[in-house]
Parts: sequence; structure tokens; C-alpha cells
Amino acid sequence: MPLFAGAINPHDIARKQAIFGPAEDDMTHANSSDSPDAKLGLVSRLGAFALIVAIVALIAGAVIMFGVKLGLWEPLQGFVLYRTYFNPIAYTVTALALVALVVHLIRRDRTPLVLSVVALVIGAGMLVPQVMAALDPPVRAPPIHDITTDTGSPPQFLVLDDTRPGARNSLDYGGAETAESQKSAFPDIAPIQTDLSGQEAYQRALKVAGDMGWKTVDAQDDALRFEATAHTPVFHFADDVVVVVSPAPTGSRVDIRSVSRVGRGDRGVNAARVRAFLDAFGA
Repeated sequence: MPLFAGAINPHDIARKQAIFGPAEDDMTHANSSDSPDAKLGLVSRLGAFALIVAIVALIAGAVIMFGVKLGLWEPLQGFVLYRTYFNPIAYTVTALALVALVVHLIRRDRTPLVLSVVALVIGAGMLVPQVMAALDPPVRAPPIHDITTDTGSPPQFLVLDDTRPGARNSLDYGGAETAESQKSAFPDIAPIQTDLSGQEAYQRALKVAGDMGWKTVDAQDDALRFEATAHTPVFHFADDVVVVVSPAPTGSRVDIRSVSRVGRGDRGVNAARVRAFLDAFGA
């Protein structure tokens, strides 16, 4: 029996804590002592968090760039998404990875440090296109989207028309202004003069188009002409192409025309396509 009637029995306290939990003062003391450890635990996981963010960003970037091929949106929408979000996402990943890297270097956390480095590599990789563009700026192209080897009498589209999917540009040639802009920017683009017969040149042109990945829409063997659709590699913009072979005093002549479906300017894409065709044909 306790000496004093009001004495506290330790066994009673233990029994109450088992049933009702620790007293409020005890819980406050426990939380205050655990708080620094909890914060240190979060810091130790910073590298893993940075890597998770980097992986999610990488997936998001891939979806933005190749969403057209996945049927998620039209090429122009994909291009706008890229211009708006891709670089900010890459900067965020790189900054977060750098912070994690510095923290884990100071703390000498080996595994989190490796995770931070991987996240930084992903972020830096996403910034490569912007860095390359800054180091080697693309040549400014005139605001035209229609390139042909014959600006005086450009090949005409007979099958493809203004109802082609996603088209905002007409297939009507822009006239003297477009011709002058092309001649000023791309004076080297000219018809192919070949010793091949008309039929031989036509078959060779078809083969070159196939090798370049163009999808033939219409081929008229008797008229020695065909129409095709080409796509840009990343955003899958569709451009329309017509190739016409005509007789020449010695051999034949090959003319080509490439037109973008959207955009006032094409950043030189059609000129590059025409040049690639001319080079491949002559190789």
C-alpha cells in the first residue's frame, strides 16, 4: 500500500499510456526531437526526387515531340507545345539536379549523388537542341513555303488539292514575288538536265522519292509525272511534292516542286528537300 493516498503508481501510468497513448507533453517532446531527423531524411532523398522529375520530364518531352505520330494532335499544335514548354521543362530539370548534386556533394551521400548526376545528364541532354541552335544558328530563310526548280512555269498539282488534310496553304503558286524570293535565297536550285530518256529519268525519280521516304499519292507513267507527300522527321509536318519529267534535245529534264501545308515560311525545309532530291538523283 502506498505511503500517501495521492501517490502516483507507475504501473497505472504505463497502463493508461498503453490504452490512450502518450500524454500531450510527451508527444510534443517526441515530435520536436524527431523533426530534424525528418528534415534530414527529406534532404537525403533529394537526388531520387530529382531523378524522378527528370524521367517524368523526359517522357513528357518525348510525347510533345512525337505526339503527332501517336495521333494526339496536329503537327502545328505539337510545334507550339514544343516552343512553349520544352525548354522551361529542361531548365527546371537541370536546376533541380544541380541543387541535388551540390547538396549530396556537401553531405557526401554516395547513392543520392549518383542519382543526381543521372538527373543532370537527362536535363543537359534535353537542353542540347537549344545549345546547338545557339552555337550554330540556322540560316534565315525567306518567308515562303513553295520551292520549285521552275519558277517561270512551276509544275502543277493535278490530284492533290486544297482539301488535303490539315492544309492551310493553297497550291496556287505565289507568282513573281515568291519566285524572286526563292532566286535570291536559293539561286542554286535548278532543273535536272540528264542524258537519260524520259521513262528512265521518271523511274529514277520515283526510286529517289521512295528512298527519301515520300508517300506517292498519284503516279502517271504515260505523262511522266507523280505527286507525293513528304513528312518532316520530328513534328511530322506534311509537305506536298510534284515531279515532272519532260523531253529535252538530249535526254530529258526533271522538275520538282515542294509546298508546305501550313506556315507562311518553312525555315528552308522545302529548299533542303529539293536539294536532297537533286543530289540523290545525280548521285
